Amino acid sequence: MIIHLDADAFFASVEQAEDPSLKGRPVGVGGRMRGVVASASYEARRAGVFTPMPTAQALQLCPGLVMVSCDMAKYAVYSERMFAIAQDFTPLVERASIDEGYLEIRRWPCAHWAMGRGSGSGQVGVMRDAGDPGALLGLRAYEEAMGAAAALQARIQAEIGIGVSVGVAANKLVAQIAAKLNKPRALFGVAAGGESAFLAPLDVKWLPGVGEKLGRAFHSVGLRRVADVADASPELVRQVAGGQAAALQLFARGVDDRPVVVEEGEVKSYGRQETFAENVCSEEELVSVLRGMADELMHRVRRDGRTVRTLSVQVRYQDMSEATRSRTMEAGTDLEGDIYPLLGPLLREAWERRACVRLVGLRLSNPVQGPEQGELALGGAGSGGGGQGAGAGGDRRKQKLVASLLDQMRERELPLVRGHSLERK
Repeated sequence: MIIHLDADAFFASVEQAEDPSLKGRPVGVGGRMRGVVASASYEARRAGVFTPMPTAQALQLCPGLVMVSCDMAKYAVYSERMFAIAQDFTPLVERASIDEGYLEIRRWPCAHWAMGRGSGSGQVGVMRDAGDPGALLGLRAYEEAMGAAAALQARIQAEIGIGVSVGVAANKLVAQIAAKLNKPRALFGVAAGGESAFLAPLDVKWLPGVGEKLGRAFHSVGLRRVADVADASPELVRQVAGGQAAALQLFARGVDDRPVVVEEGEVKSYGRQETFAENVCSEEELVSVLRGMADELMHRVRRDGRTVRTLSVQVRYQDMSEATRSRTMEAGTDLEGDIYPLLGPLLREAWERRACVRLVGLRLSNPVQGPEQGELALGGAGSGGGGQGAGAGGDRRKQKLVASLLDQMRERELPLVRGHSLERK
């Protein structure tokens, strides 16, 4: 199944996340006095402000509009954070632009995203014959993808403060339209087999490549809805759309075999964050959370056949200010036991204000392909290690055996966890 991820009014949403005083107010991003509005919050859109629109016109329509200068460096950081969260759900992520992309959800452990309820507008689907085993498998895949989409939407809102719309379907076209049709904060799905029925009543403008001019041409020959294009003769569609005709008719019938294309290049880091329902003031509880994150992230490191050398601990306070501290080890590791001793000291370094914490995060970076180089001595005086992970060869073999067993349990979706995770129950 495919998830289409689309940030809502991305630039404006980032500005509202950065400055809480802007939340609920009409915000435009672009030239303050001259130029055009590059992004408008939904509060501004309700007042008639759209993009691209001259700033002067936007201010006439919405005198209370707050104009903010464009900051692409800031938006790139938020984009990276958004897609980093997406990669916690699956490594199969295609970035279509700075604020939207596709995820391919295969059979990943459901516990990884914790099935949850999103804030979206609903879902629609058409089942095949319930007696068809393939239909039952397809339904399960759809339900798992909807659960992943809901959790993805909730995490992005909680961790970086922006709203996103998500669409779920068996192909990219239908997933994208499902997200965009129901913005903002949409959570909408189309089960396999329901593509044609979902697309049929929509205006032809929703088909890829159909802009204003081609849309008028379709309307002029009576092809107004997607269903009209799907059912028309190939000759009539060719008369209007020329070389695009065959592809457009396939799209109109809900057929799209475009794959999710993952960027070339290695994953540069593994990260996890948790936003708390209530601020946390206990160092012991925060270290327990970080250890649980280390377990999850090292599982992914081992799955990719890699080791990591750098770990970073992040804290965020209620006023949204944050701090991060990092440490780099002399040699890489793929064992969470090697980094457990570093988590407390790094947390204390980052937690300078000693105020209660709203969010804590852990990132493992500086990855190296391949296993550890011999028996690592991470606890040496000059290594920056914590000492516990060094151990004798036999101790490391035991650690690796335990890690391997836990990995197998995770892959089989069995509820076996370490003690520090149970402490939080």
